[in-house]
Amino acid sequence: MDVSSLGGPGPQRGVGVVAPFDFALDRELWRWVPDEVSLHLTRTPYVPVEVSLDLARLVSEHATLGDAVRTLTTVAPEVVAYACTSGSFVGGVVGERAMCEAMSRAGAVPAITTSGALLEALVELDVRRLALVTPYTVSVTRVLEGYVALAGVTVTGCAYMGLTRHIWKVTYREVVDMARRAAARGRLGAADALFLSCTNLPTYDVIPQLEAELRIPVISANQVTVWAALRRLGTRAVGPYQALIDASARAGTALPGQASGAVLPDVPEEKQQEGWT
Repeated sequence: MDVSSLGGPGPQRGVGVVAPFDFALDRELWRWVPDEVSLHLTRTPYVPVEVSLDLARLVSEHATLGDAVRTLTTVAPEVVAYACTSGSFVGGVVGERAMCEAMSRAGAVPAITTSGALLEALVELDVRRLALVTPYTVSVTRVLEGYVALAGVTVTGCAYMGLTRHIWKVTYREVVDMARRAAARGRLGAADALFLSCTNLPTYDVIPQLEAELRIPVISANQVTVWAALRRLGTRAVGPYQALIDASARAGTALPGQASGAVLPDVPEEKQQEGWT
């Protein structure tokens, strides 16, 4: 077949992605991306620290983020995303907004973070009561609980794995088991949604299964990151039977009632054993 008359590939719109140095799920991010959009990934410099609050702070320093965004400017992305959950919630809501501002200054384009995208998703789904799954240690998990609390969201249950490395090796079976534990009705009642935290935690294929079983929306770190970035482009993520990005899937989940849900708030270790709180 002679393709010389076709004029080359169609125009592409770019999303710049800054990921921590140990990010291993590039392929998962791409699964949410439509054909007309390209992801341009770069990584923060290596630091010899295990997954912890210290690492979250190191990989989210403004100078580090600014340098990473500047490496992407040559390919002219229309938006930049910081794909790290703990790195973007470790400084709270004020810190997350400051990260976005630092990235926007460096790249002269809109910027988002995973944790900021999480709050957007909670608003989109009208979530007031949230179950959490994290691969983190208990100390990192507690900071995430505090972050979502600032959005007026109650954590109804939380299952954590206590990992400090190799999070991308967690299996789908382990993710599903933890999700079931976190979403189980406790003394605070049932959750409106479930969040699978950490951009290094594989989640794409388990989301539809968990939504069908738990009857609530299930959102993940990589999912909300791509969803929010593509929103800035005026286009949609690709994710069949995922309530956040597929309206037809929402009919099968138990969404909250009439009351207003989450709101974007005003700005005012050692390895652990897996657990539940």
